[in-house]
Amino acid sequence: MTVNNKMYTAAIGADNNWNSIDWKSSILLVRKLQMRIARWAKQGNHRKVKALQWLLSHSFAAKCLAVKKITQNKGHRTAGIDGVILSSPEDKWKMVHSLKRRGYKSLPLRRVYIMKSNGKKRRPLGLPSMKDRAMQALHTMALLPVSEMSADWNSYGFRPERGTADAIEQLFIGLGTSRSSQWILEGDIKACFDQISHEWMLRHIPMDKKVLLQWLKAGYVESGKLFPTNQGTPQGGLASPTLANMVLDGIEDIIGQKFGSFKYDGDYERQRKNPVLFVRYADDFVVIGRTKEVLEQEIKSMIQSFLKERGLELSETKTKISHIYDGFDFLGQNIRKYQILNGKDKLLIKPSKKNIQTFLTSIRRIVKSARSMSQTELIRLLNPKIRGWAYYHRSIVASKIYSSVDKAIWEAIWRWSLRRHPSKGRRWVHARYFHRIGLRQHCFQSIIKENGKTVKDTLFHAVDVAIVRHIKIKQQAIPFDMFYDRYFQERTSQKWKGNKSGKLKVMALWKRQVGCCPICLEKITKESNWIVHWHKSKLEGGSDALDNLCLVHPKCCRRGSERNLVFAYRPG
Repeated sequence: MTVNNKMYTAAIGADNNWNSIDWKSSILLVRKLQMRIARWAKQGNHRKVKALQWLLSHSFAAKCLAVKKITQNKGHRTAGIDGVILSSPEDKWKMVHSLKRRGYKSLPLRRVYIMKSNGKKRRPLGLPSMKDRAMQALHTMALLPVSEMSADWNSYGFRPERGTADAIEQLFIGLGTSRSSQWILEGDIKACFDQISHEWMLRHIPMDKKVLLQWLKAGYVESGKLFPTNQGTPQGGLASPTLANMVLDGIEDIIGQKFGSFKYDGDYERQRKNPVLFVRYADDFVVIGRTKEVLEQEIKSMIQSFLKERGLELSETKTKISHIYDGFDFLGQNIRKYQILNGKDKLLIKPSKKNIQTFLTSIRRIVKSARSMSQTELIRLLNPKIRGWAYYHRSIVASKIYSSVDKAIWEAIWRWSLRRHPSKGRRWVHARYFHRIGLRQHCFQSIIKENGKTVKDTLFHAVDVAIVRHIKIKQQAIPFDMFYDRYFQERTSQKWKGNKSGKLKVMALWKRQVGCCPICLEKITKESNWIVHWHKSKLEGGSDALDNLCLVHPKCCRRGSERNLVFAYRPG
């Protein structure tokens, strides 16, 4: 029996249909292959990497996971140019069997436009067909481990286990001390996704060239006309972020080799003389240097020559050099150093004025257009937006801004309430829509009856989000490397402490263990601290189910083996 047939047998049950797929076994098989790809990529064995990528992209388990991914994301109901969507288990099953390299022909993209954050320009998106999305998801599984092993350490966009908070925290580390560099080069790549050289990608991207060529040369359809694509990778495809990251990886190395810390044979060597910090999120990046001349004359020219090889160039309007005392905006947040009375400097990171204005404009637009909505419908429409915006900024200096934003939202809601009842007095309107909850007055709350039960919906307040300092991910941590498996377990444990659903899961574990550590059999308290331990790690196919978890003291986890943990704690 071949390896692929073994994967088929492990992934499919006796019924041989979509509903009989063993997802746990499929995930385990794919993760094992990804870990092997990452290991050989780290050692520089390209022949092994290519063979394992071929094995993964042809495995039945990976094909099932690819189809599952495209049918569960936000765009699963948006069709491509062929109008096909996968709505039934039979359609998904047929799609799994159609994912073959032989005879594969990519369809043109359906061009649509979305509004940019400034509300003035529109961003083009290319929507692939369902089969093309599945093929992109499939081959991205094989490409992602290679991409992670070769990625810049301070690249945080569209990468697993990384996000905007990590990028902001890295800037805080690089700018927060009194000895930090003070000049900042804010860079933006002009039409990054649309201008990448196809020739460079076909020479340097380590994946199936035939499949990659199909994606790059597919073209797009707009207003019934077919347009060719001679350069760039379309925004909207699942593979586009990974491809773009691989194109831009390497800027940190060329800067570090001359000015500061840089990657050399898998490690970083540090040069203290005139260090330069580089932080990138997708196609936006920041370079921190000692002097304006170094950034303008040397760093900028180095980046321009690097991008030119890949068919890219810097945007002259968005690329600028500023001083830390003037501040700069990055990822919706303003980073600026202030001089306080005792002569010391203090770096503060706050939500940017542009970000606040954009958010409040969207809220006011929703409220203004909700004239015919009920109070309950309006609350349920606004709460996810307010909560999402507040949690995005929860790791920076945002308490006062939360209060001012809540006040602006309340004023918009008050105008909405008065407009609904022009013939009623203000006291009547206030009593109709606003209530007292605890010590807080003027709460916008609806009280209705659903199925004989009283349901209360209250407008979410941004000030209810506690400010929690974000712990930045280790630069060299890769989720496909077993060496960092325990690190990511501890990191997930820390996230659960500030997460409502995570706290509930931790409390359930604490009750099942009668509040005791399974290693030392002593009580687990806030003073002793705790971490969550996975009996079977996620890289080995373990899940977040309670039967696979236990609470232990940090010191016990460090000295206790996994065998002892499993023996000491028996679920139930």
